[in-house]
Amino acid sequence: MAITLVNPDGLPKPDVYRQLSIATGSKLVFLAGQVARDAEGRKVGDGDLAAQVEQSYLNIGTALAEIGGSFGDVAKLTIYVVDWSPDKMPLLGEGVARAGAKLGVDLVKPITLLGVSALGEPDLLVEVEATAVLD
Repeated sequence: MAITLVNPDGLPKPDVYRQLSIATGSKLVFLAGQVARDAEGRKVGDGDLAAQVEQSYLNIGTALAEIGGSFGDVAKLTIYVVDWSPDKMPLLGEGVARAGAKLGVDLVKPITLLGVSALGEPDLLVEVEATAVLD
C-alpha cells in the first residue's frame, strides 16, 4: 500500500496539510472520531487543546496498529475543533507535532478542519476522524 501526498500546481501549497492523497491498496478503513481519552477512558489534557490533539492522533495510530497499519496509511483526516478561531492554529500544530514525534511519522495529510459549537462530551475540545487505506 502506498499513500502519495500531492500539492498540485494551480492550488495553494500549504505547509500544514496536502491538497491530495493518492492511495493504493485493497482495504479501506474508516475510523470513528478519536478524542482525548486514554485506553482506560480517562480524560487527557483537560482544557489543553494541544494535549487533546496529541492524544486524538495517538489514538488513531493505536487503532491502526491493531489491524496491522500505521498512521502512514492515513489518506484523509477530518478535525472538529470546539469554538475554532485561527489563533488556535499554533496549539493544533503543537499537538500534531508532538504526536508525530511519538509515532515517528510525518502526520501532514489532507485535512478538513471544522469549527463546531460542541462535541459529544462537554470536556472535549477536539475530535479527529481518519480514513486509511491498507493492503
